[in-house]
Amino acid sequence: MVRAVALGLAVLAVFPTLASAHGPTRQKATETVEINAPADKVWAVIGNFQDMSWHPAVAKLEGNGGNDANATRTLTLTSGGTIEEKLIQNDPAKKLYKYEITKVDPKVLPVNNYSSTLSVKGEGDKSTVEWKGAFYRGFMNNDPPPELSDEAAVKAVKGVYRGGLDALKQKVEAGG
Repeated sequence: MVRAVALGLAVLAVFPTLASAHGPTRQKATETVEINAPADKVWAVIGNFQDMSWHPAVAKLEGNGGNDANATRTLTLTSGGTIEEKLIQNDPAKKLYKYEITKVDPKVLPVNNYSSTLSVKGEGDKSTVEWKGAFYRGFMNNDPPPELSDEAAVKAVKGVYRGGLDALKQKVEAGG
């Protein structure tokens, strides 16, 4: 075993480009918001996979399959871009659903192989909404351009989450 490790290190010392030729690493992003409303009221707004009217970046949604696993939706953004998504799991009892992006132009959202979970947890008259995702950057080879780098992907996803969660808080607390 020690001999194999030593041989591997010797190869990397001779060919240092092999050490950096591994490609992108999976990135993660998580954003949360606390809302002054019971979890049932918050879930009533975000629990329908076929309705993202609460997110200010979504201009239109067309979908099939309701809230069942494998349901699909196409989001048309206010910028004009589209994102196609598929529901992986929906658990209304736990107030969460998981979904993945099946098609997106990296110019719209610079990610690949994206999956996400949106959930609500309540305590009395307060709720915490968590939106978390895992993904690869928009450029899958080495040396990505800045707009398709790991940093650009994380920044874009966090921006989507933050914008949605802040709008959700405002809507629910205003009684909507």
